[in-house]
Amino acid sequence: MGTIADIHNYYEELVMQQIRALELDRTRDSEYLADLCCMVLNQLPAHYIRHNVDMVYFTSPEQRAEMEEKVFHAVNQSVSWLDSDHHDRRKHEDA
Repeated sequence: MGTIADIHNYYEELVMQQIRALELDRTRDSEYLADLCCMVLNQLPAHYIRHNVDMVYFTSPEQRAEMEEKVFHAVNQSVSWLDSDHHDRRKHEDA
């Protein structure tokens, strides 16, 4: 029997795939990545599943492509903001 621990937001996996594709996990520190994940996931709808394989049966290829496109844009927008001169994480850390 499954438990609540088996449930996860599928967008989390898509976000991590995009982070790895951009090699941000190799070029940014863990604090940056945590901020990035929070920013990105807050821009996306939740899509809870128990097993990743469920996505094969319950989403069309078009829906999957749309989800990936949303993640792509949310990651790029968040990286641009985090890397901008207008945002300096050190200011927040010193406060």
